Amino acid sequence: MKRSEYRKKQSASRKKTIFKVLGVIVVAALILAGTYAVYLYRQAQIAADGAFESIDREGSKLREEKVEPYEDNVSILFIGVDDSEVRNESHSRSDAVMLATLNNDDKSVKLVSIPRDSLVYIPEVGYQDKITHAHAFGGPQATIDTVEELLDVPVDYYVKMNFHAFIDVVDALGGITVDVPYERLEKDEDDQYTIQLEPGVQKLDGRHALALARTRMLDNDVERGKRQQMILEAIMDKASSVSTVSRYGDVIKAIGDNMATDLAFDDMKALAAYMKDGKPAIEAITLQGYDDMTTGAYYWRLDEEKLEETSGLLRSHLGLESEGPDTDGEDGSEAGGAST
Repeated sequence: MKRSEYRKKQSASRKKTIFKVLGVIVVAALILAGTYAVYLYRQAQIAADGAFESIDREGSKLREEKVEPYEDNVSILFIGVDDSEVRNESHSRSDAVMLATLNNDDKSVKLVSIPRDSLVYIPEVGYQDKITHAHAFGGPQATIDTVEELLDVPVDYYVKMNFHAFIDVVDALGGITVDVPYERLEKDEDDQYTIQLEPGVQKLDGRHALALARTRMLDNDVERGKRQQMILEAIMDKASSVSTVSRYGDVIKAIGDNMATDLAFDDMKALAAYMKDGKPAIEAITLQGYDDMTTGAYYWRLDEEKLEETSGLLRSHLGLESEGPDTDGEDGSEAGGAST
């Protein structure tokens, strides 16, 4: 055999060996990726089971039958609470109340922020008070009943998240990018002034994002609600574009440890379709009103005409008939048991 032919044969042999090795590596990588995907799926299921906290109701009283997230338009009530040891309350007041309606046809979302000092009728106690107190009176169920009474819109699911879940989710995503409106020394999750906020567009970790979501000393409760909507959108935006698969494990753990919801694992998988093509189109809505101190305590008095318009908009988005909430006064007209 000529030397040139020998070299060609050896070279071909080496190439075959390299291809075999690369083939083994690719197969191994696929197996590992598949194993990790199964692991994440199982962890997600465990986390979802851990977070599942059913309240005693068979769907919304404003629905004729229970919805199916894979097929129907649904609504989700987000309740942010401070249940830390500092507060030491069995049911703390809600720090944020936002209702999201999801339209399955165009994958759009309408996100309504309800100012925490809004004067509303609370069925749990039978009189008007600040909506922030509904959770203190009766937990998620009382808040759901109050929101349904206020907007005449069914609440299909709820998600209650405490401060630690919020911080952990933002950190697990690697932070979020938001526009901080001003400079301020703000309270941390333990109510200590340790968080320095600086103005401008920037990436915030969980603790700084929480401080921005909570502060309202330099503006008002309505602007605070707008910041909370902005932050929730930023979280959704980051969650829909996370490139590091390993981050999902941290997010899953954060959700399972510090969140309560009546969304079952299968429901969560159905709603994930909203994120498969990136962040859905979100319209942020704030309930309009005015400041009121006539009773000696501060309230946010909702504009009844705008409230009815918002109700019709949400009902239309859910595919329901577009009629506003009952305004004949049956929900009571006097503010009772209110505290600041």
